[in-house]
Amino acid sequence: MLNYENLAKQDKEIFDIVKREMTRQTEELELIASENYVSKAVLEAMATVFTNKYSEGYPGHRYYGGNQIIDEAENLAIERAKKLFQAEHINVQPLSGSPANAAVYMAFLKPGDKVLGLKLDHGGHLSHGHPVNFSGMLYDFVQYEVDQNTGRIDMEKVREIALKEKPKMIVAGYSAYSREIEWQKFKEIADEVGAFTFADIAHTAGLIASGEMDSPIPFFDVVSTTTHKTLRGPRGAMIMCKEKFAKQVDRAVFPGMQGGPHEHIIVAKAVAFGEALQPEFKQYAKQVIANAKTMASEFIKFGYRIISNGTDNHLMVVDMTSKGLGGRDCEQILDKIGISVSRSTIPNDPNPPMNPSGVRFGTPAITTRGLKQEEVKIIVALINKAIENKDEINILENIKKEIKEMCLKFRN
Repeated sequence: MLNYENLAKQDKEIFDIVKREMTRQTEELELIASENYVSKAVLEAMATVFTNKYSEGYPGHRYYGGNQIIDEAENLAIERAKKLFQAEHINVQPLSGSPANAAVYMAFLKPGDKVLGLKLDHGGHLSHGHPVNFSGMLYDFVQYEVDQNTGRIDMEKVREIALKEKPKMIVAGYSAYSREIEWQKFKEIADEVGAFTFADIAHTAGLIASGEMDSPIPFFDVVSTTTHKTLRGPRGAMIMCKEKFAKQVDRAVFPGMQGGPHEHIIVAKAVAFGEALQPEFKQYAKQVIANAKTMASEFIKFGYRIISNGTDNHLMVVDMTSKGLGGRDCEQILDKIGISVSRSTIPNDPNPPMNPSGVRFGTPAITTRGLKQEEVKIIVALINKAIENKDEINILENIKKEIKEMCLKFRN
């Protein structure tokens, strides 16, 4: 825990809120696939004096003075990220995932260009062409789907759409898809139609960096990722690309999308990349996947339907209508017992986005705390018990106590 002595003196109201959130994170379980816990070193890095400095531009080419030390830190973050991902060029300045994706589009496309991406309710992301998002507003997105029966991407159907539509870019990498991605096949299809390849690995970056999942970097022109989620760093993003695209990517980030980068977050990214380069991180990634596979198997044993019938990564989408519930209903039930999840659409979901049919479960955060397969089995049994007794307040309160007892054994 950081020393919050000054915050406690200066602003007791905020300090109390911080303490309560710390207690919540200690006593409850995070099964939201996009969440994780950073190390104390990463937390400390985010609280450094680097937050005081403006550093528009890039190392060696800043628009403000006094950036010599800042340059060292940013160069170190880049160097570590290159070792981690074996990428030719990396920009560590993007502030978040969607702005990083916007910079990618800006670097490779013009407004109105055609792009092929996965539909949101089939596991894609808002920034992959949804009409309410900037991506769908600025670019002409056409979309592919997962197979209705298997829940998996049918690469031959992707090829058929690409041949028909002739997109300028093909997007792969998703926010709610639980299977390995055939990066090389995407590249072959893109080459066939003359399209750029863009991979968004925000969810699986840590699993890819550790070698536990296949990497798009040898095949794709450009790759974006957030630096939290399975990478277990601060909230932020980065873009990786072939060296021949370096200048256009950097120009799109600055001055195209952003002004001054958040160097205190870049320092924290460097710390997280350093942690991910250690042998322990590979064991962590292995355990994330092992826990997810166990979770999926246990849900199936209890009669839940899982999209694609399992997982190859850290997440799964469970169709709660298989138990007569909506996704929001399940999310609220689990809130009552101290488990956080996120509702999710399922492919061709008949229900509205605010109360979709599914719930997305993920294992990165609980794995960081040290929970393994045996604990996962207990968690799924308690989730099922809560759902079966959703109107029994006493039973839900007792389950919450069990969850708290487990959490206190695995303090992060």
